[in-house]
Amino acid sequence: MINPNDITGLILAGGRGSRMGGVDKGLQAFNGMPLALHTLTRLQMGGGVGQIMINANRNLAAYESFGAAVWPDGLADYAGPLAGFLTGLERCETPLLVTVPCDTPLLPLDLVPRLAQALEAQDADIAMAAAPEVDKDGHVQLRPQPVFCLLRVELLESLVKFTQEGGRKIDAWTALHKTVVVPFDLPGDDPRAFCNTNTLAELRELENS
Repeated sequence: MINPNDITGLILAGGRGSRMGGVDKGLQAFNGMPLALHTLTRLQMGGGVGQIMINANRNLAAYESFGAAVWPDGLADYAGPLAGFLTGLERCETPLLVTVPCDTPLLPLDLVPRLAQALEAQDADIAMAAAPEVDKDGHVQLRPQPVFCLLRVELLESLVKFTQEGGRKIDAWTALHKTVVVPFDLPGDDPRAFCNTNTLAELRELENS
């Protein structure tokens, strides 16, 4: 079994928040507490990580007040989640890094242990979560959640090369490596666990659900 102390958690809070009108998404209140702090708390409660970092590009002092190290993107112009992955891998001092977005305050408490178990069982480079979603035809299908990844730090060199060549899509990069997709569709799994909030209206809706 992978020791939790060998895993560093990375909360991705470096986006523009453009669909929320440009606000800093991770600092928006959800049930009276900033979204990113919900994420941090759930990672700690799950017991799957030894330490936690935050990737943010503004309001750094506000994020530092959560008690975690805060690192901005090394790539310019809000280059997306992969820029956060890159920052995390560069700063990570453990063999493994797990990435989670700041806008899923109900993420599974057992997220990291399940990803770690699958990574080890398959001897994979990356373990990626997948969650059930209803498609446009009303059918429930498992959909990968690329921002929820457990990564081996040796992948840094590959990601540097990929981003230097202009790559920005997570799934295009993970496809280059042995990736195991981990379904979160067991009977006890919360169907809202991976609900992300792109607008303030979606945030209020999730609050009231």
